Amino acid sequence: MLLQLNLLHLPYNHQPSLPNSIIPKPLTPPISSLPQSFPRTGSGRRASLSACHSLGSPVFSLPEDELDVELGRLLALLPEEMRRRVSDHPELHQLMEVVMDLGRKPLARFPSGDFVISEFPITVQDIEHATAQVGDFAIDNRAGISRTLHRISAIRNRKGAIIGLTCRVGRAISGSAKLLQDLVQDGASLLLIGPPGVGKTTIIREIARMLANDYKKRVMIVDTSNEIGGDGDIPHAGIGSARRMQVPNADMQHKVLIEAVENHMPQVIVIDEIGTKLEAMAASTIAQRGIQLVATAHGVTIENLIMNPSLEMLVGGVQSVTLGDEEASRRGVQKTVLERKGPSTFSSGVEIISKTQLRIHRSLEATVDAILSGGLPNVEVRKMKSQEQEENSPKGPVINSSPNGNVMYEDAVEQADDQNDQNVSPSQLPNDMVEDSWEHKVPLRLFCYGILEATVMQGVNQLKMNDAALQLTDNISEAHALLALQAKIKKNPRIQAAAKSHDIPIYVTKTSSLEQVTKAIQALVDDHENGLKDSVSMDKIKLSEKIDALEEARMAIEHTVIPKREPVDLLPRTSHILSLQLDLIRKYQLEARRIAGESDVHLRILPSHYMTDEEAKTDEISEFDDFASNGSANGSPYSLDRLPLLPEQEIKIAIYTFIKYIKLKYVHLTSCNQFYLCFLTHFYLCFFFFGLSITFKYYSARMKLLDKTQI
Repeated sequence: MLLQLNLLHLPYNHQPSLPNSIIPKPLTPPISSLPQSFPRTGSGRRASLSACHSLGSPVFSLPEDELDVELGRLLALLPEEMRRRVSDHPELHQLMEVVMDLGRKPLARFPSGDFVISEFPITVQDIEHATAQVGDFAIDNRAGISRTLHRISAIRNRKGAIIGLTCRVGRAISGSAKLLQDLVQDGASLLLIGPPGVGKTTIIREIARMLANDYKKRVMIVDTSNEIGGDGDIPHAGIGSARRMQVPNADMQHKVLIEAVENHMPQVIVIDEIGTKLEAMAASTIAQRGIQLVATAHGVTIENLIMNPSLEMLVGGVQSVTLGDEEASRRGVQKTVLERKGPSTFSSGVEIISKTQLRIHRSLEATVDAILSGGLPNVEVRKMKSQEQEENSPKGPVINSSPNGNVMYEDAVEQADDQNDQNVSPSQLPNDMVEDSWEHKVPLRLFCYGILEATVMQGVNQLKMNDAALQLTDNISEAHALLALQAKIKKNPRIQAAAKSHDIPIYVTKTSSLEQVTKAIQALVDDHENGLKDSVSMDKIKLSEKIDALEEARMAIEHTVIPKREPVDLLPRTSHILSLQLDLIRKYQLEARRIAGESDVHLRILPSHYMTDEEAKTDEISEFDDFASNGSANGSPYSLDRLPLLPEQEIKIAIYTFIKYIKLKYVHLTSCNQFYLCFLTHFYLCFFFFGLSITFKYYSARMKLLDKTQI
């Protein structure tokens, strides 16, 4: 590179003679070749140098002249005619990349489509002209232009000669990470997922600058392909005061990651394109050391990472678990299921849908658990408006379902404050509005866990609430709400189970600072005023939970209760969900019972004609009495020696009626699976026919005797 710069500063007559087709052009195009949209002033070059040296400025924004100069350095790789046609294009500032393949027409790619910039195919001289003005190509066939963000990728033939170039435009866009500011400022690790060309590198470059300049953190960028910090030894001004470590070989990225942690004591490490299993293992090791990670990976959704064997470690890994017969029957699933193997490397995940729309997964572990169980994850969609404001951002407490089924209320009021860079204190509101909002007829009893009571009382005083409006209690059964520190309550499932058993909502704050505690108190008091305790089961329960519960009941009824005539126990649910399941069961004309456990309640679906042991015993006695109440084994009120003289037709009707009655009893008893009653039925049936045969013999003998007497 030094040799190339020295050659450019030599007099023209001292430069080595080259063919006209491959004479290197200047690094920047002449002024006449630039479009009219490029304003040029005498101080333009000086302004660009000052912008490059102002790394410590808290707000970064490249001047328009500097952006034009960087774009001009990329266009300098093209021949004069191609450069002129690209410069005349109306979407010049939206240029994405220029493609030059040997023997084909060159293309300039814009958001609106591809644009042919020359009617003549690319020659070897054109490719040599471009490669002579860029840095050396590494093993990954990537190069760049010094102190710019442009990336030049090469395509080689079998002999190693370059036969194609992809000149990709790199831009440092200020404010591109505004939508993710609240996720990274608290120290949470962030994973960005998106297809190529959607803007992942631009976002993490802005995040690195934001963390280094705005939040004064020690940021180290591991730049494998020099895309984040640009080519050359001096990084681009777009990364702010963050430091950059270059990787000599792409296969050594995982070693450079560990080296950055051990040698430079960073607070944040930024990684671009985690693509191998070794890099994923290195990122997991760094996360276990308490360092904030910001990284990107190729994919469209979280499901792509789960199915990727090389990157599944980033989301905790996936393992196959075999359930017992009882557990599988209780869940209503197969015996072999997929579950998360361990903790996730990253706290949150972001799916980049487009350059102006993001899909946020605040808890990456909860998302993976929901996907593996077949449910719907909690997703928050954010959009960038023209005024760089967020759309569909949470305005109040966000209800998240924890893996154990508790309803967690996370303080999300601070997100809107962080997005607008404003913290409005309740003391700034009019006094009459504050006093009117805290008038309660019933005092709110609050149970605190992991937060000092003095901090809570200070928050109450800041909100100017009445002394009787909020009361602290040590008995969780008497509390209306539970206010806890997020790190504390996650380690104590007993508190969560106790709150769930008493139907108490849990409000969680990330820190015990007075500001967050005050916002949490404001949120829980507002919810208490609006009757959240009575309406949370009706209005705030997620639709996915209702669908899962009803689907569970339907599958149990149609696959087990009706065909197999066996009772089925459903999973424990809240009272509102139980009522929905009970309504569905009654539509199938079935019955159900509430089974109360130690800390939860669930339903047991009973098949039709289901009896308990006591009912079966009672039924057995009643059936026995039906046959033997008259004291005669044959069921007749007459003894054998005093049979009435019945006509033959009446005897046939009596026999037919009695046999039909026995058959009905037999069918009913077998449907109840009562073996011993079936045995008794067989016994009495045989005994009846035996007595009936004796009756016929006696009747026939009596008739013969009468005939003889008449004679």
